[in-house]
Amino acid sequence: MQSRLSDTELIEQSLAGNQSAYAELVKRHQRFVFTLAMRFTKNREDAEEVAQDCFIKAFRSLVSFKQESKFSTWLYSIVYTTAMTSLRKTRLDTASIDDEDTLIQVANVPSGYDTDNIENKSRSFYLNQAIGQLTADDAAIITLFYQGGQSLEEIARTLGIEANSVKVKLFRARQRLKEKLERNLKHEVKELI
Repeated sequence: MQSRLSDTELIEQSLAGNQSAYAELVKRHQRFVFTLAMRFTKNREDAEEVAQDCFIKAFRSLVSFKQESKFSTWLYSIVYTTAMTSLRKTRLDTASIDDEDTLIQVANVPSGYDTDNIENKSRSFYLNQAIGQLTADDAAIITLFYQGGQSLEEIARTLGIEANSVKVKLFRARQRLKEKLERNLKHEVKELI
């Protein structure tokens, strides 16, 4: 029954002491929080830690959520600040772009071995590989806009910058993503020939 409730209703229940309501909020948003954390950390263990920290921080700060934006926007701003803090603390070593651990693929439920499914997985692989090669800021903006479905204004609130700045950053991030895809796919085509 809780899965049919809105985020706002679940927040109200959580604030009233219903722990399973907060568990449902976590369940709804955990995949995207993890994906966004992974875009920053490029490391599964660190992304899991950032995601867990985010949900703990969100729970502790839930009473301060003013509902001026969507819950997801508020939560993703926590992910952004937590990931940035984590990166500043530990200054991660550079990882090879060929290292599979630096890539994440959003899992789709497989529907068999039809060609559309294989083609979608291939597209997803190359897209995630290219996003993994972007800077953390570029990857976050691309992820928030396309996978998170957030508007420019929501991303601006998440990142604490102006909407016009987000528009410019998104445009530039798209250009860099296009360059990465063209370079990566050019190498793939050469390997096939």
